[in-house]
Amino acid sequence: MTHRRYQDIRIDLVYFGHLVDQDKLHRDTIQPMLQARSEDIQTLLEQSQYHLTTDSKDLIKGILSGKAAVFHENESYLVDVAGPPSRSVGQSETETVIVGPHDAFNEDAGVNLALLRKRIKSSHLKVVKLSVGEVTKTDVYLLYIKGLNHEPYVQEAVERIRKLETDSIFDTHMLIEYIDDSSTSIFPQFLTSERPDAAASKLVSGRIVGIVDGSPTVFSAPTSFFEFFSSSDDYYQRWILGTATRLLRYLAFAVTISFTALYVAVTTYHYEMIPESLLLTLAESRSRVPFPPVYEALVMEVMIELLREAGARLPTKIGQTIGIVGGIVIGQAAVQAGLTSNILIIAVASSAISSFVIPSYVMSASIRLIRFVLLILAGWWGLFGMFVGMSGIVIHLSGLTSLGSSYLTPLAPLKPRDWLDVFVRAPLTAIRQRPSQNKSPNPIKSKNRK
Repeated sequence: MTHRRYQDIRIDLVYFGHLVDQDKLHRDTIQPMLQARSEDIQTLLEQSQYHLTTDSKDLIKGILSGKAAVFHENESYLVDVAGPPSRSVGQSETETVIVGPHDAFNEDAGVNLALLRKRIKSSHLKVVKLSVGEVTKTDVYLLYIKGLNHEPYVQEAVERIRKLETDSIFDTHMLIEYIDDSSTSIFPQFLTSERPDAAASKLVSGRIVGIVDGSPTVFSAPTSFFEFFSSSDDYYQRWILGTATRLLRYLAFAVTISFTALYVAVTTYHYEMIPESLLLTLAESRSRVPFPPVYEALVMEVMIELLREAGARLPTKIGQTIGIVGGIVIGQAAVQAGLTSNILIIAVASSAISSFVIPSYVMSASIRLIRFVLLILAGWWGLFGMFVGMSGIVIHLSGLTSLGSSYLTPLAPLKPRDWLDVFVRAPLTAIRQRPSQNKSPNPIKSKNRK
């Protein structure tokens, strides 16, 4: 902490040197004070950039946030000269798009707010500032558009955050785990994004957007299960292409959770389902494998996850090499050694590739866990085990909520008009209403010209 005393003008200045912008501090605060006469200091402190502070806790928090405290006689002021180190606006590494904007949020909440204000130039965009963490005092900003948002959702979100009693919050994902409707579920109940255009579209649709200072990710709510399968570039290309891509993601979801489990179920209990021409090939492929299909599949799925995790943790260039070379070498060696069959390698690789198609990394990780559960159930009970597992997933999803709204909207409750922007990406002229889940008081978002 830096403490400067100017005896001639009876001023004490206190600040943290590594949190303030030194040029701004000198230009806007120190230089005007040194040039002013002693009798003019009080007039100078009445300017708008100086905020009179009477609460010692607010004064301490201001200094810790990068402001400078000015003490004159018996009064104290805070002046905003914050300039903590931060990275510039770059591209998102987890949500890449082919067409559309390429800027992304960073760890500075002020920059993130500016990126959203740049896109939504409306006086109805409201910001609620909260503080979380007894030690970290992390700033959290809840944004919504007044007149488009369902007010009880805002009140519920604010109430949940205010009730938090924890020492620290460092990231958006930490915060939403505290305020989830069901913290024990593996499915995310808040949609997270690093893209300003995606967050802006959520605000316009009537949702809440939350920004956590220090995190490059924002969250939106309420959300539904199907929202995790849409991407920003669905709306930046022709609607037929967007629809085809979205349907492909749902197909990828079905493949990634069931393909390997189906292989195990069929090869263990249901050989009669295999065509005769394929049965001979399958029997020859499995003739050298000493393990039951379920063990064989589990080993290969674990190896795929190890390769995926190694590729994610290593530097980018090395990680790509590990993923490609490791997959080819291990797969080929396992087949030649008789530890697995060719067909299982195809099933496991198809499941892994399909999981990459899902835009949301958090949802993709949850689906990977489901794949293991269905795989074990298929090894125990065959197709009946898969049916039991999938029924359990549907039942679990039916009981989930996001800020009190159904997680399976628009299937449960049934809202067919929302399907135009859920299962397909209809032409923008056909999507005239905001999602019913948001309960917006102004549901109409576009009208066709006559």
